[in-house]
Amino acid sequence: MASHAATQDIHGHPALQHHFENMEQQREAGTLGMWIFLVTEIMFFGGMFLAYALYRTLFPAAFASGSNHLDIYLGAVNTGVLILSSFTMAMAVYFTQIGNRRPQIICLVLTLLLGLTFLGIKAVEYHDKYEDHLIPGHLIPGHPFNPVVQEEGQPLDHHKLHLLAGATVPQVEMFYWIYFAMTGMHALHMIIGAGLLTYLLIYSIKGRFDPEYHSPVEVIGLYWHFVDIVWIFLFPLLYLLGRHYH
Repeated sequence: MASHAATQDIHGHPALQHHFENMEQQREAGTLGMWIFLVTEIMFFGGMFLAYALYRTLFPAAFASGSNHLDIYLGAVNTGVLILSSFTMAMAVYFTQIGNRRPQIICLVLTLLLGLTFLGIKAVEYHDKYEDHLIPGHLIPGHPFNPVVQEEGQPLDHHKLHLLAGATVPQVEMFYWIYFAMTGMHALHMIIGAGLLTYLLIYSIKGRFDPEYHSPVEVIGLYWHFVDIVWIFLFPLLYLLGRHYH
């Protein structure tokens, strides 16, 4: 009788959708759906990683030149910020599962703040690239695709771009096209993640999530971890490879 009453209580949960038999089935369906979505995201980012690999193989000196003009310190700080945000997100999921609402809310707030910190630092980096004229299409005034070859270590006119031997400006522009495409798409996913965290935070304050119904926190947590992992790959590929050249 107790088991039957518990089953009735689960079926009567206000968050249970009519097309699911119980809360566990609903949670499993949501998790499966998120994993399928993340597979499509892997294929999406995989195309850009493939483009990076192909062009880096073709223009190693140019990509090393472009990498040396990225701010490794800001990139490293952002990496630490995202790793910490993954920890706070995981703790938010844990506290939701055990029904401890106050630390759950605190962890969600910390995760959101860390995400916004990442975006702020990335905005600073983009602004620095704009100030240094390291924006694709602006590396060579007037003729962005004019194949100008510079002496090793010499700046291009008023730009702060130094080329390694064998690199040309259009090749370095290709690096920056890929850099802005990959980091820009990643930043867009971070903005979406911040919106999802805001949703979780609002409804957590309202007490919507509990040990029986916590699947939204879990699936959004999966999304957040995925976005963090993408950056873990972007940081060494864009910022570290080629740093040994001077």
